[in-house]
Amino acid sequence: MVSLARGANYSHHWTAMAAASFCPSLPQHFKPVSISKFPQTSFSFKVFSSQSSAPKGPDENPTRLGFLGLGIMGSPMAHNLLKAGCDVTVWNRTKSKCDPLIDLGAKYKPSPAEVAASCDITFAMLADPESAMVVACGEDGAASGMGTGKGYVDISTVDGATSKLINEQIKETGALFLEAPVSGSKKPAEDGQLIFLTAGDKSLYDKVALYLDIMGKSRFYLGDVGNGAAMKLVVNMIMGSMMTSFAEGLLLGEKVGLDPNVVVEVISQGAISAPMFSMKGPSMVQSRYPTAFPLKHQQKDMRLALGLAESVSQSTPIAAAANELYKVAKSHGLSDHDFSAVIEALKVKLKD
Repeated sequence: MVSLARGANYSHHWTAMAAASFCPSLPQHFKPVSISKFPQTSFSFKVFSSQSSAPKGPDENPTRLGFLGLGIMGSPMAHNLLKAGCDVTVWNRTKSKCDPLIDLGAKYKPSPAEVAASCDITFAMLADPESAMVVACGEDGAASGMGTGKGYVDISTVDGATSKLINEQIKETGALFLEAPVSGSKKPAEDGQLIFLTAGDKSLYDKVALYLDIMGKSRFYLGDVGNGAAMKLVVNMIMGSMMTSFAEGLLLGEKVGLDPNVVVEVISQGAISAPMFSMKGPSMVQSRYPTAFPLKHQQKDMRLALGLAESVSQSTPIAAAANELYKVAKSHGLSDHDFSAVIEALKVKLKD
């Protein structure tokens, strides 16, 4: 067991464990594994929306909820649970991030283990696989407070191997596990419009459906642990590649004398229209990148998606090229800007 404060050291142990299950061969981080680790058959799923079912309201259900990780996504998600009248206990490495939620009625515990011990269901929203492993399984991690009758729902975006390792640790305590990464960024999190991509214990999925509907607009149950992680990585790989192509188009249009604002408008009215382009295009034209989804997280997801592709020998040249641009943007200090700031990497290349 390791200290939560020493997550960086723990990540070396995590990497060694993960390599045995899935962690494809990207430089110094991953090794390929058998295709059987991620089945080639299509995922079976059911889709539900917040309107398609009518579970009991939170005031009829005294379930105690824990929420670990109050960053750009976790904080508004926990906020929505509180607004709905849920009993919520929170934890974050930086305690000050808990204070606004405490002011709204949340309880506080000083460690993930104590949150899990005091709650029936614990949600976790962490930044990366290493953090997700440490918070779940490290010293004073959530697993230390889990037991029969409890459930752990990991909303973090991680690779399949990490999700399976956390699942094993949680299951050893007698508790249930559900992976539930989300599609959506800061604004959908604030508005309760996230899309949950879940896999794992179906009974836990059924139990937390009410709370997923409070935080999101739809939910998919995808079967075995690992499928939720895979779906999220596929979605974010496509999103990251779309953004780099959009950035190229804006810069090309401007270079040949077109008004980039008009380029955005034309795209928004055509067959390739996408909410992402309409929302982010005007700010990108002005070289403003208010953070909804940090660029460093987009690059992390591209890396993990490329690793997933490598593990099943699937060629992804477009995503690989896009990933390089995100890496260039990170090297120019744009990690904490919105991922649309990847356009700056292309500006740098044009100047070089």
